[in-house]
Amino acid sequence: MVFDISQLKKIRKQLNLTQHQFAKTAGLSQSLIAKIESGKIDPTYSKVKKIEQALELLTKKHEKEAQEIMNKNIISVQETEKISRIIELMNKNSISQVPILNNGNVLGLISESTILSKNLDDIKKLTAKDVMEESPPIIAKDTKIEVVKKLLQHYPIVLVKEKGKLIGLITKADLIKSLV
Repeated sequence: MVFDISQLKKIRKQLNLTQHQFAKTAGLSQSLIAKIESGKIDPTYSKVKKIEQALELLTKKHEKEAQEIMNKNIISVQETEKISRIIELMNKNSISQVPILNNGNVLGLISESTILSKNLDDIKKLTAKDVMEESPPIIAKDTKIEVVKKLLQHYPIVLVKEKGKLIGLITKADLIKSLV
């Protein structure tokens, strides 16, 4: 982590910590933190490293995990499901993608885009297996939000598994809701 020591006060306040609480975490005195924040002293390299390590620890500890923002209401279908039924399901639940499962294993994904990429005259004859695209990324429930954000820049959805069982999913909308 590279940070500007002159921003210490701002960062500490964003973490909602007092000077005393932060100093205790960093293993430094509260008066030293106060002097650094006020610009009265220029800390030694070893003190800056302690501050940097404390900030890294505190920001990692406060970063949300996938399990905190995932949607536990998973709507999925089997690979043999007719596309017309999947479209009804998507419309009824106001969702834009559906994971395709077989015995709890994720086989792929059907999204509005994959449906629209097919010949619409033939759509009623097709099943999920005929239309599905590759499976979206599958992550652990303790995956940090920053990782989820990067994945959602390339995929429409991220699935969350625990001990081989699908326990949730995260869309871009879920991630945006979590920012409030």
